[in-house]
This record gives sequence, C-alpha cells and structure tokens, in this order.
Amino acid sequence: MRVKGADEDGQVIVLIIGYVLLALLVTTVVIGISSVYLEHKRLLSLADGASLAAAGSFTLGEVGTEGGSPSAVLSSARVTNVARDFVIRTPASQRFDKLAVTSATGSPDGSTAVVVLSATVRPPVVNFLVPDGIRIEATSTARSRLAR
Repeated sequence: MRVKGADEDGQVIVLIIGYVLLALLVTTVVIGISSVYLEHKRLLSLADGASLAAAGSFTLGEVGTEGGSPSAVLSSARVTNVARDFVIRTPASQRFDKLAVTSATGSPDGSTAVVVLSATVRPPVVNFLVPDGIRIEATSTARSRLAR
C-alpha cells in the first residue's frame, strides 16, 4: 500500500533552496543600494564644505554714490578655484574614486556659490556587474551675505 504524498519527497528542499537564493539576491541588492546612498551622502557633505569655503571667498562690491551698503560679490572662477583647493586639502576626499569638481561649479548670480562634485562608487558584492562603478554627483549651494 502507498502512503499518500510519498512521491513528493524532496520537493520542500527545492523550495527552500529557491527561497534562500531569493533572500541572498535581495540582500545583495540592498547592500549595493545602501552603499551608493551612503557614498552619495558623504560626497554631499564634502560638497557642503566646499560651497561654504567658496561662499566665504567673496570680495566687497563697490558702494554707490547714494551711500548704499557694501555687498558680497563672488566670481565663478574664484568659486571654482576655492572649491578645488578645499577638495584637494580635505582628507575626506581621499576616500572617493575619480573625485572631480565639475564645470557646473561657479556663481550664477554673483552672491551664491554652487559646487558640484562627482565621484565613482564601487558597490560591494555586485562590483563585477558594474566594473566601471556607478557615477554619483552632489550639488551644494551657499550664499554670501554681509550683515551688521
């Protein structure tokens, strides 16, 4: 006499193996996404520091004949140079691969410093899928203002 369900022996093992592989795949994707997210936050922090340094590099604008107050004036070239210098001198920049201050860095209105940094992230475990890494970009702005 046959026992009902005896021909299904071993089916649960295949199902368990499938679930374990699915769990490993999901874990790997979450690790990769988390790595890119954290590196982007670190790059954004570096961009914030560079934009603050660049905003502090203002020159005083000329006061008009009506006796107005002086203003802080930023030039795009100066913002770019200060941002590059900040990135080179900061030890935090050593952790990024292919770190660059992009050409979008500058001062669009003469009082705001815009710093755009880009770097390459190599996520763990899945780096063989993206051998060149994933390019990330962080933008930060800081405004110069004179106050009494």
